[in-house]
Amino acid sequence: MIERTPILNTITHVVLFVGFLASITPFVVVAIAASHDLVAVNLVPMPMLPGGHFWENLHTAWTTADLGPKLVNSFIFAGGVAAGKVLISAITAFAIVFFRFPGRQAIFWAIFITLMLPLEVRIVPTYAVAADVFEPYRTILDVTGLNGLIESIAGVRLDLKFGLLNSYAGLILPLVATATGTFLYRQFFLTIPDELVEAAKMDGAGPIRFFVDVLLPLSRNNVAALATIMFLWAWNQYLWPLLVTTEPSHATAVTELKQLIPNVGGIPEWNIAMAGTLIVMTPTLVVVVAMQRWFVRGLISTEK
Repeated sequence: MIERTPILNTITHVVLFVGFLASITPFVVVAIAASHDLVAVNLVPMPMLPGGHFWENLHTAWTTADLGPKLVNSFIFAGGVAAGKVLISAITAFAIVFFRFPGRQAIFWAIFITLMLPLEVRIVPTYAVAADVFEPYRTILDVTGLNGLIESIAGVRLDLKFGLLNSYAGLILPLVATATGTFLYRQFFLTIPDELVEAAKMDGAGPIRFFVDVLLPLSRNNVAALATIMFLWAWNQYLWPLLVTTEPSHATAVTELKQLIPNVGGIPEWNIAMAGTLIVMTPTLVVVVAMQRWFVRGLISTEK
């Protein structure tokens, strides 16, 4: 039991307040910089009182980077990645925990080990697959001679070519697998009582019905927590959208912030860049505030 005394309460509140200041200061600086003109924002030190150009800078950033369509792309990208990660990790954990088959623990640990392989490490093979999905199959057909055999019999050579660049599928599909989500769901599914599983079997529930009608409602807090984490992670992705989208029509808001920074020789309009940054970070702040209660429940709740 934690002792509650006035001194400890005061120390706790001081520590929390210092942490709050450390967390909120970067956002305040961004907002203040977004309210100044070009001259004021480049002063050293920059004035720490708000200026009078906030809405003007927001409008300039919005139009310069064409943030309207880019925010839509970001919502589709982040929402698709979050939904895919939640669904695939839940199904994977369900199979590992509730099905008995040889090597299931080895499969789980193989998935878990991929935590040591972030996107930046496997970016080259991932991009190669996204650029030419069927290249491995063409290689197999050529090496085994099946392509030549098919051509000699049917008179047609299989030339399988299909790419995912500059598409929502190319943005989303290579990122939907997650070892974190699989681990989170596995740990939760292991706490499901065997009596509940037996009761579902006695009621005639098959695996799919048990998964949909029993497990998913019980794990709604986990779903909310994982979806929130993965939405924020996907929204802030820069490297992968930058590589896979060479056309502006599929670019995301985060990657388009570079349009607000001039090339070599130009004057950095940091007020416009900060205004664009404020626009792009606003949806993530809204998601965090809206999902905060469910997010905390998903991480610490133990009730079934």
